[in-house]
Amino acid sequence: MYKFIKQYAETMKDASIYPMISLFIFLIFFIVLLVLVKKMGKERVTELSNIPFEEDELTNSNLIN
Repeated sequence: MYKFIKQYAETMKDASIYPMISLFIFLIFFIVLLVLVKKMGKERVTELSNIPFEEDELTNSNLIN
Protein backbone atom coordinates (compact mmCIF):
# COMPACT_ATOMS: atom_id res chain seq x y z
CA MET A 1 0.00 0.00 0.00
CA TYR A 2 2.84 2.37 0.81
CA LYS A 3 4.32 1.66 -2.62
CA PHE A 4 1.03 2.63 -4.27
CA ILE A 5 0.82 5.85 -2.27
CA LYS A 6 4.45 6.68 -3.03
CA GLN A 7 3.94 6.06 -6.78
CA TYR A 8 0.83 8.21 -6.78
CA ALA A 9 2.59 10.99 -4.90
CA GLU A 10 5.54 10.89 -7.30
CA THR A 11 3.27 11.39 -10.32
CA MET A 12 2.02 14.67 -8.93
CA LYS A 13 3.87 17.66 -10.35
CA ASP A 14 5.27 20.34 -8.00
CA ALA A 15 3.79 18.69 -4.92
CA SER A 16 5.72 15.48 -4.46
CA ILE A 17 6.81 16.03 -0.85
CA TYR A 18 3.55 17.40 0.58
CA PRO A 19 1.49 14.19 0.32
CA MET A 20 4.26 12.23 2.02
CA ILE A 21 4.54 14.76 4.84
CA SER A 22 0.79 14.73 5.41
CA LEU A 23 0.75 10.92 5.40
CA PHE A 24 3.50 10.78 8.03
CA ILE A 25 1.78 13.39 10.21
CA PHE A 26 -1.46 11.41 9.97
CA LEU A 27 0.25 8.13 10.89
CA ILE A 28 2.26 9.64 13.74
CA PHE A 29 -0.88 11.22 15.21
CA PHE A 30 -2.78 7.93 15.30
CA ILE A 31 0.21 5.95 16.55
CA VAL A 32 0.63 8.41 19.43
CA LEU A 33 -3.10 8.13 20.21
CA LEU A 34 -2.88 4.34 20.17
CA VAL A 35 0.07 4.39 22.58
CA LEU A 36 -1.73 6.79 24.95
CA VAL A 37 -4.85 4.66 24.97
CA LYS A 38 -2.85 1.47 25.58
CA LYS A 39 -1.02 3.11 28.52
CA MET A 40 -4.24 4.43 30.09
CA GLY A 41 -5.18 2.77 33.37
CA LYS A 42 -8.37 0.78 33.89
CA GLU A 43 -9.66 3.27 36.46
CA ARG A 44 -9.41 6.12 33.96
CA VAL A 45 -11.15 4.06 31.25
CA THR A 46 -13.99 3.27 33.66
CA GLU A 47 -14.25 6.92 34.69
CA LEU A 48 -14.42 8.10 31.07
CA SER A 49 -16.90 5.40 30.06
CA ASN A 50 -19.30 6.45 32.85
CA ILE A 51 -19.40 10.14 31.88
CA PRO A 52 -22.61 9.81 29.80
CA PHE A 53 -24.44 8.21 32.74
CA GLU A 54 -23.65 10.87 35.34
CA GLU A 55 -26.67 12.65 36.82
CA ASP A 56 -24.96 15.97 37.47
CA GLU A 57 -24.43 17.21 33.94
CA LEU A 58 -23.71 20.76 32.92
CA THR A 59 -26.34 22.51 30.85
CA ASN A 60 -26.59 26.07 29.62
CA SER A 61 -28.81 27.02 32.57
CA ASN A 62 -26.20 25.69 35.03
CA LEU A 63 -23.45 27.64 33.33
CA ILE A 64 -25.29 30.97 33.48
CA ASN A 65 -26.08 30.85 37.24
